[in-house]
Amino acid sequence: MKKTKNLALALVSIMLMSSLAACGGNNNGGNKSAEGNTGNNESSTAAPAGEGDKAEKVELSFWTLGNVNYEELAAAYTKEHPNVTIKIQNTGDQTAHHNNLTTALSAGSGAPDIFQLEIGFMERFLGAQDKFYNLNDLGAKDIQANYLDWKWKQASSIDGSFQLGLPTDIGPTVVYYRTDLAEAAGLPADPEGFGAAIDTWDKFATVAKAFKDKTGKYFSDLTDLTYNALRDQSADEIYFSKADGSFIGDTNPQVKKAYDFTVKGIQEGWISNVMLWSPEWGQGMNDGSFAVVMGPAWMAGNIKSNAPDSSGKWKIAQLPEGAGNWGGSFITLPKEGKHSKEAYDFIQWLVNKDNQLESFKTKGLMPSIPALYEDPAFVDFKDDFFGGQQTAVEFGKAANRVKPVYYGPLHDQTDTFFKNALKNVLEKKADPAKEWDDAVKQSKTLAERG
Repeated sequence: MKKTKNLALALVSIMLMSSLAACGGNNNGGNKSAEGNTGNNESSTAAPAGEGDKAEKVELSFWTLGNVNYEELAAAYTKEHPNVTIKIQNTGDQTAHHNNLTTALSAGSGAPDIFQLEIGFMERFLGAQDKFYNLNDLGAKDIQANYLDWKWKQASSIDGSFQLGLPTDIGPTVVYYRTDLAEAAGLPADPEGFGAAIDTWDKFATVAKAFKDKTGKYFSDLTDLTYNALRDQSADEIYFSKADGSFIGDTNPQVKKAYDFTVKGIQEGWISNVMLWSPEWGQGMNDGSFAVVMGPAWMAGNIKSNAPDSSGKWKIAQLPEGAGNWGGSFITLPKEGKHSKEAYDFIQWLVNKDNQLESFKTKGLMPSIPALYEDPAFVDFKDDFFGGQQTAVEFGKAANRVKPVYYGPLHDQTDTFFKNALKNVLEKKADPAKEWDDAVKQSKTLAERG
């Protein structure tokens, strides 16, 4: 599930976050009872036969988002727990989904017992912790070690005392590349060889220029994903300090490295002049207008849908110097819910090892449990579109290379300033230094207001 990158929607998010903060109360950490929680994230928590008949009847409402298999999993759970009924409402639009919860929390009524929260909206709701149960108080600490550390921390308070959600899927970034175009340029077509040829950003740039000179085709698909690939390899922070929220993008060397690298690609002519999500971008995948797409695990689905004629011509390699993450979600418990124990018992089961594997197999959701990356059922998965490659292995490698990073509530708006600067360099031949300075100035003004 891709992260929302729209400035207008992001500004709405700030206003809605302010509304939540204004109606917030004491952050008491939620329900302290974890009685009955097994703390075991590896197996089902099915009740013994007959026990459900004696238990209190509980109905849980669950707001889900996007293409997930949670309705099927909920049906399996309630079959084993006949005292529990789970009513699911699925929303296709990310913004509407999260705005509906914002409205309900601000009004003090109408929120579900369980809510699927996309990472792009995490900062909005971390700022309203008093509206959610602290999952640490319900037993989350007992299962924390089962998940990727960086993923867990995305839903934690800075000091780790408050846990807003349990991890579901992730979006580690990789290099999708056309094997036919690699071979035409004299590059290795196998993932290990191709990855070795570009395993530093300097080598990537050298290969990219040589590729363009030899084939006349672009190497990288577009500016946004090229910039993202380096930006998201920042350590700890990107544009904002997690200590005080101040803007640090102008002093973060990784941000400048990402900007300068993308400018280099523009000026040397190996980055295509198309926009993310445009028809031209999708057509370029199908036609072979460029060799490389740098994107998250879920981007595989976009490539398949955009480029059906290129099936069997793509493979996956690792990004140079690390990986980033784009997308993924968490399962949270709004405090309006009156059955926190039963809701937690269900969600810790929903995101356990077996069920994350099932979500991967049925919906392609990349698991956040690293133990799965060595499970034969995961490792042996092969994708014919990617030439029969064991694609899950590459996604697992990338997931283990991601570093924890703080985004901050103004990340999307700030990111747009830098993306627009690169767009001006690409389309208007604008001066890169001036565009950088303008983006920094806009970012500082936004931070001062925000």
